[in-house]
Amino acid sequence: MNPPPVTLTILRLGAQGDGVAEHDGRQVFVPLALPGEQVEVELQGDRARVLQVVTPALDRAPARCSQYGECGGCSLQHMPAGDYLAFKRGLVTTALSYQGTDANVDEVVSVPPSTRRRAVLAAHRKGREVVIGFHGRRSHHIIDVRDCAVLTPGLVALIPKLSPLVALAASQKDALTITATETLTGFDVALTGAPKTLSADARLQLVQAAGAIGIARLSINGVVEMERTAPLLRMGSADLSPPPGGFLQACRESEAAMTALVMQAVGNARRVVDLFSGAGTFSLPLAANATVHAVESEEAALAAFQTAARKAPGLKPVTTEKRDLFRRPLTRAELGRFDAAVIDPPRAGAEEQTRQLAASTVKRIAMVSCNATSFARDLKIMVAAGWRVTRITPVDQFLWSSHIEIVAALERKG
Repeated sequence: MNPPPVTLTILRLGAQGDGVAEHDGRQVFVPLALPGEQVEVELQGDRARVLQVVTPALDRAPARCSQYGECGGCSLQHMPAGDYLAFKRGLVTTALSYQGTDANVDEVVSVPPSTRRRAVLAAHRKGREVVIGFHGRRSHHIIDVRDCAVLTPGLVALIPKLSPLVALAASQKDALTITATETLTGFDVALTGAPKTLSADARLQLVQAAGAIGIARLSINGVVEMERTAPLLRMGSADLSPPPGGFLQACRESEAAMTALVMQAVGNARRVVDLFSGAGTFSLPLAANATVHAVESEEAALAAFQTAARKAPGLKPVTTEKRDLFRRPLTRAELGRFDAAVIDPPRAGAEEQTRQLAASTVKRIAMVSCNATSFARDLKIMVAAGWRVTRITPVDQFLWSSHIEIVAALERKG
């Protein structure tokens, strides 16, 4: 039996953008609520499910898509624009303050709606019924995407066309994961979670179905099954064909802003090392002016980078190294042959690699991060070692979520 609903007053915002209220002497986190609002909720431990906004804030923003509130992708569409950007910047300033780091933080670089070129979708098949979309809020239930204010119009239009692929590739028990990327030459679609026992006949039908909807490349469980044309992304002067399902920046606009900030941070350095380089998002543009050594643990990403670099006109020499930088960070001695470094680790940050950078003779560093907490921890290491922070810029790559990208520029003092 569900507990009776209660009415709460939202006092402030939490770190994830949820409203924070108090009930019976304890904090309750209320999604999709703004400070000052009264909401009728159903309590679920220290969280609540909103049944009704009794007294909405005067400046509450309207939802931008029909699934808002159900879909787990966006959580901040209801926030007024000015408060929203202040919240995003506050993710960075708050994390820095917790580490005792005093540094100026730029205003947030905004990214337009409908620009995310890459989506990771969930799909489920039950009998003849197929559902494709995003997981619901704190749920494994899949919300059918009818419209979306984040994805490119091309990706939104593609989603229903993927139903024949799901009907052929999804099992009756487990969800199928679809990574779809809109590239310059067409859609790159990677299916993971398809049964290992998928027959040759089913694979042939999948290839035919993918061809019928004009997909550029189809891969199943990491294996390319069809490539009508190589999916290409422009990185500087190079055309990169990323590995199937491989990591890349979610929006072209945010990638351009981050690349410009990285280039400014590196300056006129002639020898650059790119740590956690991926497929060369920053390495390829940097190679127009400097020799670049790209270090990455994923072999497929390095291979894609090498292929793109070989074909691009006018690049300086580039080299690559397959290396797990968590287990074996580049040492201060190894870093000694470079003038500048770029480091773009996963969400956990790279504490040990940062310590080696801090002790090295590198003169300029661009630190890129998708997590304010680990970024602030690693930046503190650099500051404590005598590095000077010249710029910190948040980039709003993940619209209406509680995530933020950060690019910082550092110089060795003196």
